[in-house]
Amino acid sequence: MLISGWGQYPDAEAEILNPVSGDALQRNLQDEDAKSFIARGLGRSYGDSSLSSTVISTKYLNRFHSFDDETGILSCDAGVSLDDILDVFVPKGWFPTVTPGTRFVTVGGAIASDVHGKNHHNVGTFCDHVLSFRILIASGEIFNCSPSENRDLFLATCGGMGLTGVILDASIRLQKIESSFIEETTYKAANLKECLELFTEYRSATYSVAWIDCLKQGKELGRSLLMLGNHSEKGGYVDLKKATSSIPFNMPGFCLNKYSVGAFNSLYYGRVRAQIQERHVHYGPYFYPLDGIGNWTRLYGAKGFVQYQFVIPKDAGLEGMTCVLEKISQSGAGSFLSVLKVFGKGNDNLLSFPFEGYTLALDFKVSPRTFELLDQLDVIVHDYGGRIYLTKDARMSDRVFQKGYPEWEAFQSVRERYGAVGIFASLQSKRLGLDVEH
Repeated sequence: MLISGWGQYPDAEAEILNPVSGDALQRNLQDEDAKSFIARGLGRSYGDSSLSSTVISTKYLNRFHSFDDETGILSCDAGVSLDDILDVFVPKGWFPTVTPGTRFVTVGGAIASDVHGKNHHNVGTFCDHVLSFRILIASGEIFNCSPSENRDLFLATCGGMGLTGVILDASIRLQKIESSFIEETTYKAANLKECLELFTEYRSATYSVAWIDCLKQGKELGRSLLMLGNHSEKGGYVDLKKATSSIPFNMPGFCLNKYSVGAFNSLYYGRVRAQIQERHVHYGPYFYPLDGIGNWTRLYGAKGFVQYQFVIPKDAGLEGMTCVLEKISQSGAGSFLSVLKVFGKGNDNLLSFPFEGYTLALDFKVSPRTFELLDQLDVIVHDYGGRIYLTKDARMSDRVFQKGYPEWEAFQSVRERYGAVGIFASLQSKRLGLDVEH
């Protein structure tokens, strides 16, 4: 069948395997030993990292195993989604310690991408709260991995984009909460400099994220809305409202242009009238605003879109981000989903994306002009010592990858040690030179 990542670009024909247990998955590997595989959860990685000629779906590996209501330690299959966890455990007073911007990701996918959230500056990545996991490797053996057991495989799998094996299950730590609500404070920043200063001033906030208007220039370059959040003690436990609207079809490509994006940006920035605005809000719209709109990717048209997310060091933040925003503004290829966050210190995982600095995520509809722009942004990002997020990537070159991820050779050595090269492979890993294209 024809499948794609969340950006609908690129797509690929794939045979989908649907094992219902670890034993069934072992048999699949033995029966199909001449093929290469990649595991796939809910397909929310944006580009081609979960595409291969043979895809192992984890949708039936979705059982809870145990939960300790004293410590918050949850043991579950890799195919369990954050949405599943939220439904079951928020009413019990527990919440994922780290969550990305969508709840429709699996635990296995969160580990493979070492996802981060709006609180990286305080608590790190998802894998910093993974106590252990079991992984099926190419030989058919199952290894227990943790920061102390089979540490080399743990460090390569966390953030390793599924290229070391198939994660079967994991034990993760949840955090205690007192209600389903967030106390949110929004600050209007006139430009990028003011926004970064606000990030620093309010670094003690549990969560922080900024929306950036990437079409403005001059004194308004990078005007922003910084949204801080802390878990509320008020409001009790209220169920999350699911999506109430949906985009019924792919929008015509011409609908998304600098004029429509500019109009959206003006309305979005203008919706916050006061310099400081406070509200008591359910966790859903704070953490997962786009999950409330079904099939929102159709806004970009049938050709799809690419998301470009990068991180640059903190000391280069203002200068580097200014260069990026100036380049985007000059191109007119504005992104209306432009999200800026601050990262704390990185971890030891070999291909983990975050390090101490600032990260900006941008969406662009697929076009030759977009790819030209992103090639130019690659140069700026790497001139400032940055890197590009593999989970969002659909077009990075092997040279750019190797420059941004200096531990890639150590990662490849671990894959060779466990027989993963050429067996667990994706279109992305082949494009990046980690696996040979046959």
